Amino acid sequence: MTRVATPGPCAGEWLRRAARALRHAGLALALALSAALPAFADDAVVVSQASVQVRRASDPGTFVEAQFDFQLPGPLRDALEHGIALYFAVDVEILRARWYWFDQRVVGESLVARLSYSPLTRQYRLARGGLAQPFDTLELALATLRRVRGWRVAEADALDGGKLRGRIRLHLDTSMLPRPFQFSALTDRDWAIGSDWVTIALPTEAPN
Repeated sequence: MTRVATPGPCAGEWLRRAARALRHAGLALALALSAALPAFADDAVVVSQASVQVRRASDPGTFVEAQFDFQLPGPLRDALEHGIALYFAVDVEILRARWYWFDQRVVGESLVARLSYSPLTRQYRLARGGLAQPFDTLELALATLRRVRGWRVAEADALDGGKLRGRIRLHLDTSMLPRPFQFSALTDRDWAIGSDWVTIALPTEAPN
């Protein structure tokens, strides 16, 4: 009778240690790749215009207007046409300077847009801010995605007083992707689409 050798206690402990080492090595590799790659591809998204408006009379509030310029890389187009929804986030922050402490964040908002494609209807769909729109072509959907109009981010008196500075960015939210694509976002620059933080124009004097 042939006996099958089984690992003894020492060999079993060695295998467990080797498995832990491999897991740690994989995590270290992922972190190294994440640190080595830039947060976003160079010039992937350009903030061509951005401003803040304060309205006090009708429909009061603090509103953001912005225009972004970018193209969707080939891998993202392919994923979209194969049923993978893409989530894009516009982030805006307005900070008030404080000499005695860190700057106070008076506005910190994100506007998320979901871009998807239906092979059944052969239409693209963009959902943002509670509004969903169908489009016959990807370019029409992207033209709407690139534009932000009348986005209310705060009350009308939010910018009253103090020295303020604002910034804005747009980026693909890779945390909303399926897990295999999240790993692709760590290693493939085409998936790291977005802009750096860019200074946003603030009103020099709030209208009455």
